[in-house]
Amino acid sequence: MKWFFRKENLFIRVAAGFAIGIILGFAAPQFSVDTKVVGDIYLNLIKLMIIPILVCAVAGGIFNSGDIASLKRIGAKTVILYVVMFLASFAVSFGVAEIIRPGMNIMFENKPVYEGEIGGPISISGILISIIPNNIFEAISTNNILPTILFTLLASISVVAIGDKGKPVKDFINSLSEAMFYMLSMIMETTPIGVMSLMAYSIAEYGSGIFMAIGKYIICCWLACIAVFVIVFVIPVKFYTGVDLRAFLSACGKVALMTMSTTSSAATLPTTIRVSTEDLGAPESISSFTLPLGCTINMCGGACSFCCLSIFVADFYNMDLSLTRLAMMAVAATLLNMAAPGIPGGGIILMTSFLTIFGLPVDLIGPIAAFYRLLDMAFTTINVEGDIAANLIISRSEKLWDPSRTRIHT
Repeated sequence: MKWFFRKENLFIRVAAGFAIGIILGFAAPQFSVDTKVVGDIYLNLIKLMIIPILVCAVAGGIFNSGDIASLKRIGAKTVILYVVMFLASFAVSFGVAEIIRPGMNIMFENKPVYEGEIGGPISISGILISIIPNNIFEAISTNNILPTILFTLLASISVVAIGDKGKPVKDFINSLSEAMFYMLSMIMETTPIGVMSLMAYSIAEYGSGIFMAIGKYIICCWLACIAVFVIVFVIPVKFYTGVDLRAFLSACGKVALMTMSTTSSAATLPTTIRVSTEDLGAPESISSFTLPLGCTINMCGGACSFCCLSIFVADFYNMDLSLTRLAMMAVAATLLNMAAPGIPGGGIILMTSFLTIFGLPVDLIGPIAAFYRLLDMAFTTINVEGDIAANLIISRSEKLWDPSRTRIHT
């Protein structure tokens, strides 16, 4: 049984907790409702780590990038392209989610009701004021995420700018980051218990309709990822670069084998670089910059995740999301994804952060966490394939690549 408790088998333990939760929900509904406190404690532990992890991830990423001056012409072009691709992915995902509406038309024994507030009308001035803090300590103490990210970005860039004088701060943040990630890994070990409690409560409260809801959500996410791949990646790359689609699809297929098995953009990076340079013939001078950068800030899969999640949660609790609020969600999702790369267990943390920012209920995070590896396979694959597409577009725009460089062409 030692293999069952290995760190890499956490998803198996989560699946076991999910199954036990289902049994408890049907067999002992009152007990499941009474013990929801266990699931609430798990969600509080996750929310407890949001600010520390985001601060450490943002600061550490800037400190370890080394040279801020490297983001000049190609760097600025790459970042702009990644942002455009992210927003386009969000828009496409919104279209898919609006068609499927994963949280609607589901029969529940007790109709879900959310008694909280999702906020009033949003204005541009209100958005800017909410992002720029007048008291960073107040922002941190109230779990106000976007102002905290902005302050951390500015402070980290300032530390890098002062050179060696900032070394003590860098060393402290790097040490703190290791401690926080270790603490997060300990909290993630409680996920099977948290999922068991939340799943048992969901079954006891809503009945078997929760299965249809989660199933529709998973299908919605996968279809959104497929739509993004075709509309945001394949079509623009084909028309702008003229790449042979067989070569591009073959390269993406090779990368997908790695992303679906590791669910890690970083672990797939060597394969991404090799496929881009050897199979597609992309120049190493561009690939060595855009692909590692994309590994940290190009998260088109995150756009699919956040958009489908917000529509799913809003529909599940019969809440209305205005177009203005959805636009704000797209902006917040862009900042959140670009500011928080490489977080262990990051999907759950980022999803919880996203819902928290907009005052949406986080109770569904538990049931979703049980299937997150299945979702993460799609999200990670789209993230990395977006890097490959962007790398070809940048290389073509710099006149350093043409379709004849591919190894598979007509």
